[in-house]
Amino acid sequence: MDRPENRHEVLTWADVDQLIDILLPQIRAIGTFTSMVLITRGGVIPGGLLAEALDIQHVLTAAVDFPAKMEGTAGLMAWPKFLQFPEPSLVVNRRTLIVDDVWGSGRTSIAVRQRVLSSGATPFNCVMHYNPYRSLFTSEKPDFYGAVTDAFVVYPWERERGTRGLEMQMPDMN
Repeated sequence: MDRPENRHEVLTWADVDQLIDILLPQIRAIGTFTSMVLITRGGVIPGGLLAEALDIQHVLTAAVDFPAKMEGTAGLMAWPKFLQFPEPSLVVNRRTLIVDDVWGSGRTSIAVRQRVLSSGATPFNCVMHYNPYRSLFTSEKPDFYGAVTDAFVVYPWERERGTRGLEMQMPDMN
């Protein structure tokens, strides 16, 4: 499948609402969750919206950093550094929804899922957008996703930061 290089998709708040509406029935179909881990920064806003809609009170955060770009594929396989992560006692024996904005390479979502799993929880990954064309994990994908894309997605909360230097028109917000 041919994909245009450097394609960008700029979302509105209405687009985000629609993605949440797509995610909610998927998530509810498998039961309730007793905790949520938001991957910073991308998962904070979608996670907050989902936590409210799903009435999840136990909301935690995880911050993950990967080393700066390295030569070749070695950088892609580098082990992450967890800058912030919940204590295992906070998720043990809990069905935990892990939320981020995008599954691109999949490294962050997989790293957080594995750490939540090793803490004794039952983890499920949820993202607004899944990009299977960039994923490094051919046999893995998020448990829940709102849309499949091959574009670089710019969310409404990151419009200023996300569109700097791009030659594109902003959508009409009316």
